[in-house]
Amino acid sequence: MGRRALGVLVALALLGGVTYALIPDDEPDTRKLVTVTGLIGSEKRSFFESPEVKAELAKQGLEVHADPTGSWTMSDQAKSTPGLDFAFPASTAPAHEIQRNWGQQDSPLVPFYSPLVVVTHAEVAQVLKDNNRAAQDASGVWTFKMDQYVADLKAALRWQDLKVPAEHSELSGPVFVTTTDPESSSSGALYVALLSYILNNHQVVSDDAGVEATRTVLHQATAMQGGQKSSSDEPFRDFQAGVGNPLIFGYESQVAAMVAQGRSTGDMVVMYPDTTAYSDHTIIARTENGRKLAALLQDDEALRALEAKFGFRPQARPDALNDLVKNTRQPAFAQNLAAAKVKQWQVPSLEILLKLTAAAKGGTK
Repeated sequence: MGRRALGVLVALALLGGVTYALIPDDEPDTRKLVTVTGLIGSEKRSFFESPEVKAELAKQGLEVHADPTGSWTMSDQAKSTPGLDFAFPASTAPAHEIQRNWGQQDSPLVPFYSPLVVVTHAEVAQVLKDNNRAAQDASGVWTFKMDQYVADLKAALRWQDLKVPAEHSELSGPVFVTTTDPESSSSGALYVALLSYILNNHQVVSDDAGVEATRTVLHQATAMQGGQKSSSDEPFRDFQAGVGNPLIFGYESQVAAMVAQGRSTGDMVVMYPDTTAYSDHTIIARTENGRKLAALLQDDEALRALEAKFGFRPQARPDALNDLVKNTRQPAFAQNLAAAKVKQWQVPSLEILLKLTAAAKGGTK
């Protein structure tokens, strides 16, 4: 009996071994993971730190170590840091600078993008609407009137100059939008470029004369902010905590991610500047592993779904974000920017953009 029982156990063990061999192992094998190291804009920190994103990349054999930094300081850091596989700033201008420094010839990929927006509170948006500084369409989408804002900067407009209900006495002092430091962060640099476009009669600044013509207002718009943060997540965290200025310039993705993930946004309002720019998140791959990561971020359907979950608009399927936020009335998101009458402008050349950011900070390039 003992021998028969032992025989059955051996048979079951052998059968179990065969069965195990036939079942594919869906769990990532950490021994097979290839480490990919790179630099990212700080606005993508939560995406790359997400357990879901890590797990999906692990299924593809990659473990990504991403160091967040300001997009405009990324070029210098990429130049001085050995062993990087990729760099992933928030816009094309610093990406092209990194590409030149690395001697890369391939066209960099843009896996996803995010419009730049003004974020505020509902009561502030209403004050701006009542004073013809903002508008809201029938679908609930808000726009911010850039030409009027530039005129207000020139006139040094204060909240007290507007019709503000008595219960909002906290709205005082100059009317301005808080941004990141344009010399270190992509969103701050694009804000300066956007102002320069409006100031230059809705034309892209293309020469030194255009830089000089816009210098005074650019410097004013920057200096009135006081100290500026180097990455976009810092002013957004301050805004969430109720600290500082009621108008901040940032990425649609920062608010959209909260909605897509079911987190409360309180009374936040997203206002699309009626003339704006997209932040094209551009990845420069330096190695074969970097190229694999770039291709996955662009082409892998599961990763595209996660990009939308973190508020970005995947280049190959921009409706992925709309599907997650379309039923949200506040904050309302534009499903189609053209339909919302939002115009996109071209960014100046890198040489001119550097001169504009230097002018905004009071210096020269």
